[in-house]
Amino acid sequence: MAIVKKGSAKWSGGLKDGKGAISTESGALNGHPYGFAMRFEGVKGSNPEELIAAAHASCFTMALSKALEEAGHRADDLQTAAAVTLDKEGAGFAVTKSVLTLTAKVPGIDEDAFQSIAADAKANCPISKLLNTEITLDATLV
Repeated sequence: MAIVKKGSAKWSGGLKDGKGAISTESGALNGHPYGFAMRFEGVKGSNPEELIAAAHASCFTMALSKALEEAGHRADDLQTAAAVTLDKEGAGFAVTKSVLTLTAKVPGIDEDAFQSIAADAKANCPISKLLNTEITLDATLV
């Protein structure tokens, strides 16, 4: 069974002076603004890379929760941040890296099992599979 989720974007104007809006099928984002300055100049607002980072962090965290549960462990707390890097590449840009940073509280699990399960979740979450870039994970069990 395929699950299809939708997002959309609209844009008007040139690259630097234009304005865009992004929306999601769920309504979590509805006409949310994005633009050149938000992406390249640090102006507050959204951009594609932060959306990819949020998608990657949330997907990985869900995959890890599932994998831990399948191994007989229930997480008390999983907190993941993702940092997506946009680099200049030739005449354009490319997403070159996604760094996942995880802090986890999982009672009764040893460090080796935790690291193994986390690495497997990193490799196999659907967004990790989608991204054709270096993906690293720094996982801390507390």
